[in-house]
Amino acid sequence: MLHKRSFFKKPRNQNQMDTISKTETAFSKDVREGLIDNPKHISSKYFYDERGSELFRQIMRMPSYYPTDLEFEIFQNQKARILKHFAEGSEAFQMIEFGAGDGLKTKILLSHFLKEKVQFSYSPIDISGSAVENLTEDLEKEFPNLILNPFIGDYFKALHEFSQKSKKRKAVLFLGSNIGNFTETQAIHFLSSLGAELNSGDKLLIGFDLKKDPNVILAAYNDPEGITREFNLNLLRRMNRELGANFDLDKFMHAPSYDPMTGETKSFIVSKEAQRVYFENLKLEVDFYPWEAIWTELSQKYDFGMIESLARESGFEVETHLNDEKAWYVDSIWRKK
Repeated sequence: MLHKRSFFKKPRNQNQMDTISKTETAFSKDVREGLIDNPKHISSKYFYDERGSELFRQIMRMPSYYPTDLEFEIFQNQKARILKHFAEGSEAFQMIEFGAGDGLKTKILLSHFLKEKVQFSYSPIDISGSAVENLTEDLEKEFPNLILNPFIGDYFKALHEFSQKSKKRKAVLFLGSNIGNFTETQAIHFLSSLGAELNSGDKLLIGFDLKKDPNVILAAYNDPEGITREFNLNLLRRMNRELGANFDLDKFMHAPSYDPMTGETKSFIVSKEAQRVYFENLKLEVDFYPWEAIWTELSQKYDFGMIESLARESGFEVETHLNDEKAWYVDSIWRKK
């Protein structure tokens, strides 16, 4: 066992940073930077390897994980209102979805829009090529009359290309309260960048998880079945497999928290004891002291004042809020100023 003092974190220094090879992948680079930082952190975007994506699909089916079901409810009950805002009468529009995934919720809108015989096209965007290809194949079978313009890659690159090719009104979907993974500063930057690719009058439908009973929120991130635990700790498995790390998962625990004042829900991986983890591929040793945490995820919960402020700071104005019956979740429709 190493001397206890060796497990206390040291500030990142230039010598450590200079060891980062330009040939490293984004994952290995971010892991190295995050684990030598103080406090330790790794981006939640790295949850989604093949196993992580499957675990997240299981999470979305959990009774305690409410956001997916509530957004289904909103789309099912208020699809006519959504169409009214998107089409503004009979005007043709292009619906663009960031992070389309399997498109299950969006199919509710697609089916209704086609039934109403409105003029529109649908452009699912995702960084996962297989996700876009599978969704495109599925939609072509289910909705043969749907005009599809799929895109694999960066959201803003896709939006810029669509803007160059067509002057039709745009309606962008950003669902699942994914905006909650950003800090306030990051969210304003992201939404402002999105707005920069839109014309005045274009629309954004964006999902927000609302503040509510803290016990309800925590149960969604720490379910009794332990699926969220497996989802979080799978990040250690990924580092073991892809970076040659030697994490012992039994020596770490999943620890979520919720602050009802700020609305911040955070997930952490916590070391149960003093230990050293070695990354063979990175030639890196990382020390943990007892109960030291790696911050892995932010999931911000909002109130309506926060949503209105976010829209205003990002160059949008709120047209309407569409709630579920419990008022636990909202899909907010914004107009680009």
